Amino acid sequence: MQQTALNLIAIGVFALTLLSLLGPLLNISPAIPAIATFGILSIVTLDSLSWQGKGVTLLLDSLASASPEYRQRIIRHEAGHFLVAYLLDIAITGYVLSAWEAFRQGQPGQGGVTFAEPNLTTPVPQIFIQQYCTVWMAGIAAETLVYGSAEGGAEDRQKLQGVLASLKRPVSESLQQERFCTLQAKTLIQEHWAAYEALVTAMEQRTPVAECCQLIEQHRIVKSFEL
Repeated sequence: MQQTALNLIAIGVFALTLLSLLGPLLNISPAIPAIATFGILSIVTLDSLSWQGKGVTLLLDSLASASPEYRQRIIRHEAGHFLVAYLLDIAITGYVLSAWEAFRQGQPGQGGVTFAEPNLTTPVPQIFIQQYCTVWMAGIAAETLVYGSAEGGAEDRQKLQGVLASLKRPVSESLQQERFCTLQAKTLIQEHWAAYEALVTAMEQRTPVAECCQLIEQHRIVKSFEL
């Protein structure tokens, strides 16, 4: 989202610069593009310094949300995180599906699924690191299963890489862990596909966390009887 914001700002400045060059031909005062450019840069600077870019994030997310496919991608991405976290017994504390919802709840960025984070100040068993990495990669895994590729997940990758870096793991291991955990998350989602689809519908309706967990558990019970 941050890179998209920078790209849009660059396009806007280019368009205003082009307008200033064509202004004499279109009988437009040179002051208009100059004032518009100064205004845009001032707003962006204020947003970056005071709001940490939240204003641009809210604007871009609001524009993108007009697309049903974008909204559905967000839900399916976050449902992947939710499902895999539940299956790996990681406590889920909440979820939001838009930048506006995140802003209202005091969360950074576009929000997402929140769950109990690992305590990295004490030695953490390798199995716990593996589980959290799998949860972080689950959004990418879900998008890839549904759409063939993932548009989101940059922050998830950064989180995984940051955690492994804090544990003094080499970069090569980080990339290997990312691929392995993505594959593991895909397998879990595929094995519980009915629960995943039901969870997508429930999250779309903003069903509370506890009820979403009950829904997953019901499908797990049904699956166990089928086996």
